[in-house]
Amino acid sequence: MKTQSVPKRANRVTTAGWLILGLMGIVVLAGGLTSCASTPQAQVEDPDSWQLVWSDEFEYTGSPDPEKWFHEVLPPGAYNRELQAYTNKEANSRVEDGKLIIQAHPIPGTQRGYTSARITTRISHHMYLGRIEVRAKLPDALGSWPAIWMLPVSTVGRTGWPHSGEIDIMEHVGYETGVVHSSVHTSKYNWPNGNHHTATIDVPEVAQAFHTYAMEWTEDYLDFFVDDQLITRYENEGSGWEAWPFDVPFYLILNVAVGGEWGGAQGVNRNDYPDQMEVEWVRIFARR
Repeated sequence: MKTQSVPKRANRVTTAGWLILGLMGIVVLAGGLTSCASTPQAQVEDPDSWQLVWSDEFEYTGSPDPEKWFHEVLPPGAYNRELQAYTNKEANSRVEDGKLIIQAHPIPGTQRGYTSARITTRISHHMYLGRIEVRAKLPDALGSWPAIWMLPVSTVGRTGWPHSGEIDIMEHVGYETGVVHSSVHTSKYNWPNGNHHTATIDVPEVAQAFHTYAMEWTEDYLDFFVDDQLITRYENEGSGWEAWPFDVPFYLILNVAVGGEWGGAQGVNRNDYPDQMEVEWVRIFARR
């Protein structure tokens, strides 16, 4: 959703079908979905089955490594009526004490102005199949909308969102602290149609502690995890690219938005800022 001015709201599935799983209170929004919305069954694989192919452990100080991260510099309102301007300034994105910090600031002298950062691996690394892990602590300021997500490198033949696909490994909104969302959008299954594949998990200390947000990608499914606990699986139903555009490389995006159609649905409290997402490491693996 973050790639178009399409509203994104917390009550995005129009027909309710709730399934409460396990002691962690996993909730899968299954209403209105087809066979692509399968109940989680798989377990995380043996770590020895993966080989690290790209990472940033943030063992340096200053701006994010320019050989690994590209800043998207964008004005307010570029996506989803969000309030922030994305900059490449160290005030908004920097590495210190072994952590990447993406920090949203209110702009002094304004009532609605904010700055933040959106960094990507579009230049440095493209992923096709494999496993990705991001260990992060999230902001919980009212109006904040942090995300760990992926878009395709090329949209040839599938121009425009949602036809080219989107993978949301983690999304969180400040007015719903402790609820982590994982979603998939495709031409056939997407939020405007009311049938996109999405799930949530309760992570009560999401802003106080680091958690590992992960996704495993095969030719047959996408699995989403928090701390190696499977949240949901999106399956390749074999009906073509409209349901499975995940047959091309994607790149990673890390950002903190402020306000917007979803993040600002219950307002923005300027007194909560600055607030930040902290990242201990990013690791991308290929199957051995």
